[in-house]
Amino acid sequence: MEPSASQSPGQSIRRSILIVLLPFAAGYTLSYVFRTVNAVLAPHLVRDIGLSAADLGLITAAYFLAFAAFQVPLGLLIDRFNPSRVQGILLMSAGLGALVFAWGEQRETLILGRAMIGLGVAGGLMASLKAIVLWFPRQRLPLFNGLFLAFGGLGAMAATVPVEVALGVTDWRGVYVVLGLATFASAVLVFFLVPTRPMDPPSGGPLKQFRDLGHVYRDRLFWRIAPVCVVTPGTTMAIQGLWAGPWLRDVAGLDRAAVANHLFIMAVAMTVGFAITALLTDILYRRFAIRPITVLGCGLVALLLVQAGVVAELISIVMLLWISFGALASFISLSFAILSQHFPAEYSGRANTGLNVMVFSCSFGAQYAIGAIIDVWPPLADGNYQPEAYQAAFGTMLVIEVTALLWFFAAGHLLPAKQR
Repeated sequence: MEPSASQSPGQSIRRSILIVLLPFAAGYTLSYVFRTVNAVLAPHLVRDIGLSAADLGLITAAYFLAFAAFQVPLGLLIDRFNPSRVQGILLMSAGLGALVFAWGEQRETLILGRAMIGLGVAGGLMASLKAIVLWFPRQRLPLFNGLFLAFGGLGAMAATVPVEVALGVTDWRGVYVVLGLATFASAVLVFFLVPTRPMDPPSGGPLKQFRDLGHVYRDRLFWRIAPVCVVTPGTTMAIQGLWAGPWLRDVAGLDRAAVANHLFIMAVAMTVGFAITALLTDILYRRFAIRPITVLGCGLVALLLVQAGVVAELISIVMLLWISFGALASFISLSFAILSQHFPAEYSGRANTGLNVMVFSCSFGAQYAIGAIIDVWPPLADGNYQPEAYQAAFGTMLVIEVTALLWFFAAGHLLPAKQR
């Protein structure tokens, strides 16, 4: 099922989009639904199961913990085996995890379900990025990576207003059942539709593959971008995936429908942001030789300024804040394209998963830590959390992000020119 030699480059790319990018995108879209859906379902989970803020953060963050734990093995697998086979098998775990969560009655069962989901969608991005490396021109990786990531925004959109509407027909358990069935269908699609692509497997066995991770973790460019490209996406995913919804309710004073609408608009902004970031980065590099790492730095500065506005509780421009938050979060995706271009193709899976394991470990810690900090302040009489609690929690994460950003800029002067 290789593209014919008679096909033009344009025809080959269009075919790859249809039979590779779109099937992988279906699974990635669902992974983002799972990642963010609890921002809308949070009040129902708290009411039906009786959860504290820390419990809610822990249950939702179990997704991130399992996701992170599997990143290193995932990198070994997708560098050795066809990513479509790896992804198809993993998605079955996510489907089963959704059903376990739907039938859960206790905190521990819900944690298990979310962990199974996290394991199952662990390859949603990394296996897809490996497939893009195999099927698309290397110099266009920032473009196709960014366009692919826009499908995650579609998933975040589906987890907002559509879920709120669905709750008028079913409950949170029914939502998870539907998601589980859709994930099973996506697994079949990826496994059987995406063709295999000849790969040059890494030399040596799995043990050598694991030792070769040292090549990634000793790389200076990796450690220039890693701190800020770990704590910033970790924080933004923790906020968007859960705490943005309660913040809009408790700090901005919005009702359920308005919260869902704001989350939906933020997801739209993120979707558009991924596409614009991809196109902008491609144009800036091809026409003006402005490197992706420069674009990344500018985007991170703007994102943290917006987060500072959230911490300052600028309620008068609340919609603008969250639109900007969603749109600017897309710049973080450039880190994966930078690593894919920097390392040889046979290392691309391990390089990206080497970063991603830290990103999702941070997401787990941030989502739980925000809940734990919020719990320091006693809830209000109506059960809502105090605005000061959010300010302390979000502010703590922002300080850590700013510190990492300062290292990003400082390291650019410390590294050899070819690695900056």
